[in-house]
Amino acid sequence: MGRTILHSDVNCFYASVEHLHHPELEGKPIAVGGDPESRHGIILTADYIAKKHGVKTGMALWQAKQVCPELTFIAPRMDLYLRFSRMAHEIYGDYTDLQEPYGIDESWLDVSASASVKGDGEKIAKEISNRMKKELGITVSIGISYNKIFAKLGSDYKKPDAITTMYENEFQTKAWDLPVSDLLYVGRSTHQKLARFGIKSIGDLARTDEKMLNLQLGKMGSILWAFANGYDDSPVKIENTHAPIKSVGNSTTTPRDLLTDEDVKIVLYMLSESVASRLRKNGFRCRVVEISVRDNELYSFTRQHKIMNATNITGEIAEEAYRIFKENYTWHKPIRSIGVRGADLVTDDYWEQIDLFCSMEKREKLMKMDGAMDELRRRFGYFCVQRGIMYQDKILSTLDAESTHTVHPHGYFG
Repeated sequence: MGRTILHSDVNCFYASVEHLHHPELEGKPIAVGGDPESRHGIILTADYIAKKHGVKTGMALWQAKQVCPELTFIAPRMDLYLRFSRMAHEIYGDYTDLQEPYGIDESWLDVSASASVKGDGEKIAKEISNRMKKELGITVSIGISYNKIFAKLGSDYKKPDAITTMYENEFQTKAWDLPVSDLLYVGRSTHQKLARFGIKSIGDLARTDEKMLNLQLGKMGSILWAFANGYDDSPVKIENTHAPIKSVGNSTTTPRDLLTDEDVKIVLYMLSESVASRLRKNGFRCRVVEISVRDNELYSFTRQHKIMNATNITGEIAEEAYRIFKENYTWHKPIRSIGVRGADLVTDDYWEQIDLFCSMEKREKLMKMDGAMDELRRRFGYFCVQRGIMYQDKILSTLDAESTHTVHPHGYFG
């Protein structure tokens, strides 16, 4: 029996969620991204009204304002978007436990085993689409196919609020006429290389000799050739086996240059508090801690290290970040900017073998302390409780590291 794979993509996800929380902006173009006050940063997403005016993802805020003067900028609220992502997955969970996130707004769903109870792929897709509108107030575009690649191509085929099939007996008529750049993992550089060989459509790619592609593009040539011909048989992974994002991080340009190890430790603890809090809030733990450092002459570097046990404990992340810093910086220049990132995320129910010499009793106490701080700050604000280290410098301790963070999508080959 063949597989039935859906790919569900929330339309203009961040902007759609913001429209729900800003009814006064109904019918007006909005974009999410950057710092609206200073107009620094880039567009993360724009609604369809803004897109019709030429606003694009990745565009600088000032450029977006030029092409769409009436555009309203909204600062991103990742925790809010992650909450909607979790609610979307709860809906998906009523149809299958085989759901694999691709970022926080897209997911593959293997509904092959649900047909006898829930109906065929098209019926399930229609139910999911209707429930997303009714229960969450957002729309999705869904592709239906026998593999993941063409399911995703189907969700991109028509937007917004659409359902498109890419079955085995029809993908050649629907997919092969599409630009080759529409295929997953054909980026700008690959697109240019393919164009030099006259490969403009997905069909052109499918009909090209695999050995030639492999010679020009390496292993990726064979992968793309298989994608174009519908040979992708990769499974949809069981839900909760990995996080829908790759990392959670914070960085800051400090109020004054950092001059000593103690200065750095204060800021690293503040950043680690925010990273750990967001990990806990969204049910994640990290297995890699990374720091980024930039001095006052703009020289910068990043370093990372895989830790023994996955964690969302503030102290563990901060101490690891400080250890990495001490091993990699010799104070040639004062530091202007520093960042902390938790990467290689897993979900809270991820199972792992604990180190024999690890004190679980101590870790549980640290978890409870972090949880108590989260609750106090939720009720009374970020500065209602602070660690003792923060009182060593009044200027540095005024930073509110909760104000910014970044998330990164999960890769197809991850």
